[in-house]
Amino acid sequence: MSCSMNGPAVYELPSAPASWRIALPHTAAAVPVARALVRTALAELEHGADCDTAELLTAELVANAVEHTTGESPIELVVELMPSGCQVEVHDGDPAPPGDLTCPAGGPPDPWQEHGRGLLLIRTLSSSCGHRPTESGKAVWFRLPLVPAQRRPSV
Repeated sequence: MSCSMNGPAVYELPSAPASWRIALPHTAAAVPVARALVRTALAELEHGADCDTAELLTAELVANAVEHTTGESPIELVVELMPSGCQVEVHDGDPAPPGDLTCPAGGPPDPWQEHGRGLLLIRTLSSSCGHRPTESGKAVWFRLPLVPAQRRPSV
């Protein structure tokens, strides 16, 4: 569903990256807020990345950060829109790498198990993903490519 405003469009697809950055609480309440932010960021610029996949993978990253890191420090969500696609990062205060995001240990996780599916989804559905240290902990990220215009759903 899209809404239109009267008057000229305020946003245009940038040639340089445009980014959104927001602090989220270190609770499960962060997950729906993060999903909404990603959907809004992609929709407002009529960006060509797959909104549903971006939302799903963002929810997994945020839920993972809430579940597997301790402390009260907020989680930070960064959404970067580029001409080639989008990158979503979730920053948390724990420097430990995020489990099996890039190299699964002991083979693929059982898809029927309660835990371990989130990182499998991110590895499978993103064009690339990874993690990097930050001054206050780590950032876990994924990238999605643009969806060709002819494959986008018409609104």
